[in-house]
Parts: sequence; C-alpha cells; structure tokens
Amino acid sequence: LEFRRVLFRSGFVVSLVPLDIDDIPTEAQRRAIDPAASAWVAASAGTGKTKVLTDRVLCLMLAGCPPERILCLTFTKAAAAEMANRISERLGEWTMLSEEKLDRKLRNLTGMEPDAALHTRARRLFAQVLDAPGGMNIQTIHAFCQSLLGRFPLEAGVAPHFQVMDDRDSAEMRETAKE
Repeated sequence: LEFRRVLFRSGFVVSLVPLDIDDIPTEAQRRAIDPAASAWVAASAGTGKTKVLTDRVLCLMLAGCPPERILCLTFTKAAAAEMANRISERLGEWTMLSEEKLDRKLRNLTGMEPDAALHTRARRLFAQVLDAPGGMNIQTIHAFCQSLLGRFPLEAGVAPHFQVMDDRDSAEMRETAKE
C-alpha cells in the first residue's frame, strides 16, 4: 500500500493514512460524481466539496466530455486554484502510474472495472487539458458573471467596456456618497 503522511504545523507525523482510503468515494459522493446525474453540491467547509467536484470533473472527462466544455464555478479564487491543481495533479499522476495502480485508481473513482479503453483515455486526459483552448474553465462565480457582462453588455444594460471597481475605488465612492 502507498501511504500519505498526516502532518501538523509542529512537523510531527501523527498517523499514516493509506492513500486509497481517501480515493474511494462514499455512496453519496459517488451519486454526486456520476456524469449521468445532475448534482448540486452544498456542504460546510472542510467536508470534501472540492474532492467531490474534482472527482466529478474527472468522471465527466473519462466519460468523454471535452475539458473545454466543462465549467466549474466556485466562490473563491483559492478554491478555483485548488480545484485546478488537484485535477492537474491527478491527471499527471495517471500518465505515470503502472497499469495495476491506474486500474485501482480508476476502479476506486468510478466504482466500475476499468477496461483498456478507459486506461488509454485516462492517460491522454492530461494532454487534452493542456491542449484545450483556454484550458480548464475553473473560475469564481464573480469572474464568470463579469465575463458574461463583458460579452453581452447591451443585453445586461451595462456600458460596453465597463470595468469592475476595485476595493479602493469602491471605498472612495462610499465616502463621497456619505458627504
């Protein structure tokens, strides 16, 4: 078995956790990552939303959805970056694993016995993501809405070439309005 160290800020290893335990989705998570299902994931911080969404994106791509056709929306830039990093990390890992280890990872993720075609698809996904126009589309809700307003300003009733106010300008305008 491969192991992951669980470290705390003090630097001491408290326990060793087998990697595969974290790789196996629960039944509820498996329903949410099923590419055939429509899912809304809402949960408290630290409950595994990013893992579920990452697994769902991976399953969508394994099912044949092109990376450029997937839109992932998050609340924070940090969450978007974390999701992109996790996806890239897993796809990169899949290109280097032995057939046996890749087989186990794909079985854990999908809950099905992977065949040769799925192995090939999994190994090619990393390059597909790199070659996708614009890369993976993982962004904040605010960035997505801003891009829509930029594409359709007249329909949205905003001036073409509008700019979103930064915090400093916003604070200045608030102070001016108070006066």
